[in-house]
Amino acid sequence: MPLLKIHTIEGRTSEEISTLLDVLHRAMVDSFGVPEDDRYQILSQHPADHLRALDTGLGFTRTKKFVLVEIVSRPRPRAQKELFYEKACSGLLRACGIGSTDVMFTFVTNSDEDWSFGLGQAQFLTGAL
Repeated sequence: MPLLKIHTIEGRTSEEISTLLDVLHRAMVDSFGVPEDDRYQILSQHPADHLRALDTGLGFTRTKKFVLVEIVSRPRPRAQKELFYEKACSGLLRACGIGSTDVMFTFVTNSDEDWSFGLGQAQFLTGAL
């Protein structure tokens, strides 16, 4: 059920994008226990001057490999979120060569009534899901 909105700087190949999306989905499955086929991802590529994320005083420099991941989901326990951040970063480094200083997450929570997967119905409320 989580919706991932992923923002990157343009220039990645289709293969790189596919790998990035696969890594993030695997981290979701392993951290939050979502089903394998529960996959909702939007990837947007931006010109370098349209995507800015400074280090906020943390002392590192971002590169053109920067990835911003917005997770929209029902509330999750802190431990699950921390596990997701760790699994996603280690997977992105291993599979995509993206260092953890180039990965930023933001978590936006909502509730069951905020989702409709089609048919003009809120499936979590009707019991369909």
